[in-house]
Amino acid sequence: MPVTTMTMRTVELPSGEQIPALGQGTWGMGEDPQRRDLEVAALREGLDLEMTLIDTAEMYADGGAEQLVGDAIHGRRDEVFLVTKVLPNHADQAGMLRACEDSLRRLCTDHIDLYLLHWPSPVPAEATVDGFQKLQGAGKIRHWGLSNFDPVDLAEFTGVPGGGGVQADQVLYNVARRGIEWDLLPACERYGIPIMAYSPFDHDGAVLRHPVVEAVARRHDATPAQVALAWVLRLDGVCALPKAADPRHTRENRAALGLRLTLEDFAELDHAFPPPTGPRPLEML
Repeated sequence: MPVTTMTMRTVELPSGEQIPALGQGTWGMGEDPQRRDLEVAALREGLDLEMTLIDTAEMYADGGAEQLVGDAIHGRRDEVFLVTKVLPNHADQAGMLRACEDSLRRLCTDHIDLYLLHWPSPVPAEATVDGFQKLQGAGKIRHWGLSNFDPVDLAEFTGVPGGGGVQADQVLYNVARRGIEWDLLPACERYGIPIMAYSPFDHDGAVLRHPVVEAVARRHDATPAQVALAWVLRLDGVCALPKAADPRHTRENRAALGLRLTLEDFAELDHAFPPPTGPRPLEML
């Protein structure tokens, strides 16, 4: 399926700001110097195709992914909704300030659009919220949110003073990892908090090699990656963060917005990857 001219769909944050429903992930990028130019080109291709949400983290490649993103967005910062993450052991006020300033330096920018706590921290939620708010007050971040928070953790965090400022929960979600549909997805819908779905192709692209996904792709003259993305993007309030380390794959991902799966497709995918029938522990990669 070729890249279409279909307008980028958006997801609304609790703040009212609209972000692209299809962004660009960077987990695993910035690790191989020989691939750096191609990875930068892939991210810039995404910007050209309205995939202006770029997600990274201080943990990825020990900061190397943030440096890569900084190179990719040079001269185009105003186009980008930039997301990065702080490690849980940096989640107190002093640690968060240092971590944020380090991320800003690597990203070559003066602000982060959405700053996420990478996973639940032993630091009290009140201290983490205070750290986020101090960074907002200093103009270093615009919004903040969470990553890898299950319904219990999310409820506890949003229940502390200021915790209602959560703008997103970034979690593992794809056709093979559907546990959040039982409890976390409905909870986020009640809170009005969007889900950011990382690893939409699953670990090492395992979903893309499944015979049912391949069969659906053939029926639509599409690729398995486009089917996997179209499945995630079927839901309002969910944005997908595929990684593409080659401009060809970026274009392939962008074309998924033009794919409309049928009731038959969904039935076959549900049979191959059954939805949850009860609560499951939150999965992480």
